[in-house]
Amino acid sequence: MIQFDKVTKRYPGSDEILKNISFNINAGEFVFLTGQSGAGKSTLLKLIAATERPTSGTVLIANQNVSQLKPSAIPFLRRRFGLIFQDHKLLYDRNCFENVILPLHINGITGQEAAKRVRAALDKVGLLHKEKAMPITLSGGEQQRLAIARAVVSRPSILLADEPTGNLDASYAADIMAIFYAFNQVGVTVIMSTHDALGMSATQNRVLHINQGTLSEPSLGTTNFNQESSAIERFTS
Repeated sequence: MIQFDKVTKRYPGSDEILKNISFNINAGEFVFLTGQSGAGKSTLLKLIAATERPTSGTVLIANQNVSQLKPSAIPFLRRRFGLIFQDHKLLYDRNCFENVILPLHINGITGQEAAKRVRAALDKVGLLHKEKAMPITLSGGEQQRLAIARAVVSRPSILLADEPTGNLDASYAADIMAIFYAFNQVGVTVIMSTHDALGMSATQNRVLHINQGTLSEPSLGTTNFNQESSAIERFTS
């Protein structure tokens, strides 16, 4: 599903951020991406999401070579992904419902179908009762749950989460992790960058560790449900 073959990434005027990275991620896996700040975790996620392209090497997403895709094809590839960031990237001049519906409007889905999906997504993250609330009135954990609802409302098959629990206390972080595990249990591929070593060892999920741009893979076990595409529809319909 996701394949990196000898991938190197260098930004202009900088050293190599990623060096000769190779790995495969199968559909339905839950993979933790670890490493110190500046190690290259966010860059790797950007390469998967095709918001960046490799300097050398090959990135395949669902057998599509990202470097060979025309610019007009990139938005269609990105529809496979739900992107979740540590800083939420919410629109604070719009309420919760309006934040979540935005990806659907971008994809041309409107009316009752869009409203149904939004309320289903909000319900699954426990925020349906706050659909008219403004994001600024939500706690940090609620804002992150809102960001997850927005990420899954388009029914992507892959969730990319960049330090989604980094600014949350333990109880909020546990709630967020439970949501990710619930989606993964129905076959959604989850790739999450994190510093939570305790959480990783407790779940026995696969870990990709980046250190100074190079990759290692500690043996913590691999979960592979080998499912994709419409699995997330169970949560947003």
